[in-house]
Amino acid sequence: MTLRAALAIVLLTGCAGHPRPSAGPAASSAAIWRVVTYNIHHGRGMDDNVDLERIAAVLRPLDADIIALQEVDERVARSGQVDQARRLGELLGMHHAFGSFMDYQGGRYGLALLSRCAPRRVEVVRLTEGNEPRVALVIELEQPDGRVLTVVNVHFDWVRNDGFRFTQAREVARLLDGVAGPFVLAGDFNDVPGSRTLSLFHARAEEAIKPPDRRFTFSSTEPQKEIDFVFAAPAAAWSVESVDVVNERMASDHLPVIAVLKQQRAAADTALCAA
Repeated sequence: MTLRAALAIVLLTGCAGHPRPSAGPAASSAAIWRVVTYNIHHGRGMDDNVDLERIAAVLRPLDADIIALQEVDERVARSGQVDQARRLGELLGMHHAFGSFMDYQGGRYGLALLSRCAPRRVEVVRLTEGNEPRVALVIELEQPDGRVLTVVNVHFDWVRNDGFRFTQAREVARLLDGVAGPFVLAGDFNDVPGSRTLSLFHARAEEAIKPPDRRFTFSSTEPQKEIDFVFAAPAAAWSVESVDVVNERMASDHLPVIAVLKQQRAAADTALCAA
């Protein structure tokens, strides 16, 4: 199986309104990235209502630059045949990318990434199929210093036996080993700290560690498991400014995680993306 098989490569340039740094000697600079991961359960809340506007209302005050979403529908009957990634992008004023796991109820079901800046490239990487098909969704964002920030969104297999999950995680680890520049990895890992799945990524990246008293992300009504994470690499290029788990009990069966990450880079500009 070819992991890097691109099913979608597109796109646009970076954010308007963020000028490139002027030519000259590089100066040390830092950029702040607000990164969210949220399994939205196709917008179906704990009251059994599908309400995408409610999901947007949860996300809007977080003022994120990157949002990794799991369990996203695209024109699926159960969620009103709405293109959820596109609609959330419209509601939040962000660019969107979608990666399909599988066809479902007349549409498709999978992952989405929202970003403040337009990706210069999108890739959907097919992973080993477990109890459901799985992919990793990858976008590349161009930065003012000319480097690319790679963002990877994952949602691994969910059953107790971790065989499929660990296989999928190893495939993503190999993908990350091939990334030349900095990356952010986020998603629903369906595994807990200390597992061999999480150990793969601790060996490669810095975890945005949650407050000990607010680390559980599932379920939203009775949080007892920590399975949603944000990582960044290389560790020397990043510092974790803050991490929080948002106490939103109704909109989904997971709680959102927001990590504020400071990225050190050689550019006299704190803009996130190239113009």
